Amino acid sequence: MGSLRGISIAIFVVQALLASVALVSAQGSATPSRWQTLSGEAPVVIARGGFSGIFSDSSFGAYSLALVTGPSDVILWCDVQLTKDGAGICFPDLKLDNNSNIATVFTDKPKTYLVNGVSTKGLFSIDYTLNDLGSVYLSQGIYSRTNKFDGNNYPIMTVQDTYTQLKPLGFWLNIQHDAFYAAHNLSMRSFVLSVSRNAKVTVDYISSPEVAFLRNIAPIFRRSSTKVVFRFLGPKDVEPSTNQTYDSLLTNLTFIKTFASGIIVPKSYIWPVDGALYLQPSTSIVLDAHKEGLEVFASDFYNDVPFSFNYSYDPVAEYLQFVDNGKFSVDGVLTDFPITPAAAIDCFAHIGKNASKQADLLVISNNGASGDYPGCTDMAYTKAIQDGVDVLDCPVQMTKDGIPICLGSINLIQSTDIVRTGFSNLTETVPEIMQSSGIFTYNLSWSDIKSLKPVISSPQSQYKLFRNPKFQNAGTYLKLSEFLSMANTTSSLNGVLISIENAAYLAKQGFGVTDAVLKALNEAGYDKQTTQKVMIQSSSSSVLMKFKGKTNYQLVYKIDEDIGGAQSSTIDDIKRFASAVVISKDSVFPENSAFLARATDVVSRLQAANLSVLVQTFSNEFTSQAWDFFSDATVEINSFYAGAGINGVITDFPKTSDRYRRNRCLKRGNKTPIYMSPVQPGSLLQLVTTDYLPPAEAPKPYLTESDVVEPPLPPVAKTTSTSTPLGTVAAAPAPNGQPKVAASIIVPLMAVLLAMYYCFEI
Repeated sequence: MGSLRGISIAIFVVQALLASVALVSAQGSATPSRWQTLSGEAPVVIARGGFSGIFSDSSFGAYSLALVTGPSDVILWCDVQLTKDGAGICFPDLKLDNNSNIATVFTDKPKTYLVNGVSTKGLFSIDYTLNDLGSVYLSQGIYSRTNKFDGNNYPIMTVQDTYTQLKPLGFWLNIQHDAFYAAHNLSMRSFVLSVSRNAKVTVDYISSPEVAFLRNIAPIFRRSSTKVVFRFLGPKDVEPSTNQTYDSLLTNLTFIKTFASGIIVPKSYIWPVDGALYLQPSTSIVLDAHKEGLEVFASDFYNDVPFSFNYSYDPVAEYLQFVDNGKFSVDGVLTDFPITPAAAIDCFAHIGKNASKQADLLVISNNGASGDYPGCTDMAYTKAIQDGVDVLDCPVQMTKDGIPICLGSINLIQSTDIVRTGFSNLTETVPEIMQSSGIFTYNLSWSDIKSLKPVISSPQSQYKLFRNPKFQNAGTYLKLSEFLSMANTTSSLNGVLISIENAAYLAKQGFGVTDAVLKALNEAGYDKQTTQKVMIQSSSSSVLMKFKGKTNYQLVYKIDEDIGGAQSSTIDDIKRFASAVVISKDSVFPENSAFLARATDVVSRLQAANLSVLVQTFSNEFTSQAWDFFSDATVEINSFYAGAGINGVITDFPKTSDRYRRNRCLKRGNKTPIYMSPVQPGSLLQLVTTDYLPPAEAPKPYLTESDVVEPPLPPVAKTTSTSTPLGTVAAAPAPNGQPKVAASIIVPLMAVLLAMYYCFEI
């Protein structure tokens, strides 16, 4: 039991490197901070079952990854269960069903037991000896997380094996069901005593939600360094030995202090959220407990479970709310993703919004802060400015009365409530623009468009992840002239990005979009001022050629398809009309079934030709990221900047990117902690056994000269031609000069996770 049979060779690599973790993970040692914890020290990171957001809970792989990616003093959490012969194992639940393959090893029928008065059916640890469980392997018990690592056959580990094999600096035993085991003639007290007398095992914390158990063992540890912690369950759950609800016990912290040195509470006890998932004012629980001399640990932190909309799907923002809010700090956090709080505490806490930038990374908005408000509205632009964006973007569309406006799509169905209005009969199919039907801006006047309600985009809605529903229809759209006026009076901006698409088709309909943009920029004074730069972006080289030579604006070529590389002659062609290129994330790190497969040389080759490389689109939702980024947008940004060396990001959430480039860990050189080192693409796939590997995907196409070279824009027609009638079959888009309909890239599973030590560049 507890042997390493069947474990991937990569795990042994990790084990060999554990001794060096302290050298690269010294949490906060170089930068003193004012912590509002009980001790005045930085909060601790407690890895629940190890890095259980990726590998199976309580497995050697999960514990190893937690030690490698977390701070040097990360605490490993073990949920203790007892076997039929009284052995203590680390396993997340009384029942063995969900987190192991026991159902395929034994043909036993599930049994039913009373657990705290509730009839519970399953396969229980008390019905199997330690020897029986020797043939049982751990598996990922949360089905929204990847099961690709289950083929490593991680064995169930005893408490002693977990400690002796991994040797963590902090070890936490959670005793959840003492009363249940006592009812079946098994003594958790005796087990804890045996562990405390074992010279090879050091237990730093023991927690339980049962008052009687903690009062029974507290005298044993009164003079030891082991801390006894009372765990609160749901507010209305009943504590079995006192028959009181946990919210009732919370009113008597003085009583809890008689047998415990701390409490662990669900995070909602501290920062409640309402039924719509918006934050409510904080409670006084942390301050009250600190007055009693009790440490407070917060639980229920997961990167891949929707949390309050106030955090904009950014897990680092959530941790900072608990450790750096100016009023109090919890003393520790219990998490399935220890890499995120490690970085939040060490790199991001106490830096302040106006901290100097540590990274030369350009932050460009995508329709403003479209992750928080409907894109291209005044509220989205205002939020982007507040959040520290460098370049504010305006995708230009034309109205029926020839007014250039800012809107994320020429198709009003994608960003307004037009299908619920009297304009819904204007639906048509225009193959030159898109394959599906739409209602297009050039068919409505500006006054008509202003009468529509904006609609916030939720690109991950297929996973039930929606953006800021309270403000889903907030804000008003702007004319290009109004956008430029807003930007021109904002001193914090470096510039604006004007995106132009469909220019050739619009010219045939009588709309000169390039001329309209030039006129608006001139009237706003951008042709004469040098304070803010102007970036003109298009996927059409003919559009950029129209601007070249007439202005000193920076021209940006958008490659709107995933590419695996580019011919030298193609890059030379791009240099003729652009100084920067926008590429997709997949063109930098191609994915295979949501795993990073490798890194391309696209960035380095474009930069070698003196072309700046901008990458789109960065979003905070965990389902938009590869598993390798641990469901953490900050890990993703760091890997593209510090790993791939990109020049800028185009993002729905400018605040996350701006905060990233201000973090204090960016200029530590060879002392950069592992949790702020970029992941190495392809390394995680090496930890997947052959029978779990996804099929190889075809390589991305190379960008060729024929993809780039286009004829000049046609002259603007004097009259608008008849639009394509409803029902026309869409033809395949031309490879050059016309917008292409990008294939939908869907992250196939609802979570995001991954990587061992050598998955990072250090």
